[in-house]
Amino acid sequence: MIDWLPDDDDGSLPFPPLERALGAGSEAPGLLCAGGRLTIARLRQAYRRGIFPWYSRGEPVLWWCTTPRMVLKTDDFRLHRSLKKTLRRFIATPGCEIRIDSAFDRVIAHCAGTPRDGQVGTWIVPELMRAYRQWHAAGEVHSFETWIDGELVGGLYGVCQGRMFYGESMFARRTDASKIALAALVAFCRQAGIDWIDCQQQTRHLATMGAVPVARDDFLRHLDQVVELPSPGQWTYHRELWRQLPLEAGPEADPPMNRLPDPAA
Repeated sequence: MIDWLPDDDDGSLPFPPLERALGAGSEAPGLLCAGGRLTIARLRQAYRRGIFPWYSRGEPVLWWCTTPRMVLKTDDFRLHRSLKKTLRRFIATPGCEIRIDSAFDRVIAHCAGTPRDGQVGTWIVPELMRAYRQWHAAGEVHSFETWIDGELVGGLYGVCQGRMFYGESMFARRTDASKIALAALVAFCRQAGIDWIDCQQQTRHLATMGAVPVARDDFLRHLDQVVELPSPGQWTYHRELWRQLPLEAGPEADPPMNRLPDPAA
């Protein structure tokens, strides 16, 4: 049995001890508790302890603390040759840019229509969308957006607590558009002194880009070291941030890129 938070909880009650999360042999490994409301206070308390909400329409709020935890260490971000070429062309092409927080509502709406690997339908239910929009307005949830000629073609959103970024979801309407946004997030995090990006659960896509599983105890130890540090003060993207990534061209010439190709990947 798991613990239940009262329906009228405003976030002041503590979560159960993390040791009570269901183990690997259960039907829902990592599930800690259920119930409560998605207030900013409750969400802030959850993320600072390594807990996140994940549930489907018609279910109560389910709170998780999985082990192992998928983490992208920003120093280990894997830039494959093809993505390097794509990024160099993107940076050099007029009309291609990265924006932060300019269209958060649209980003989370697009993400809601993009299922996670192996999942049918979306986990970003309307109640969760409302809560994260409110948290975004409070300045702790951010979107990284890929724009081409004034069109939003890809992006991601996530939570920042101290010097920890928790990636939530991403989407693409053009090939590699979400990967470009992720590369921009990594460059921003390197500049800001954010060493880990939480990816929550293991996916093949993130593994190809350098994310690795980390034991829950190691993840929580890292959180203890960084969540109370000051968060980045400026959430804007400058072209100089691309210098945080090894994008030097090889002997081959990059062909001009007028547009990222369709369809979405």
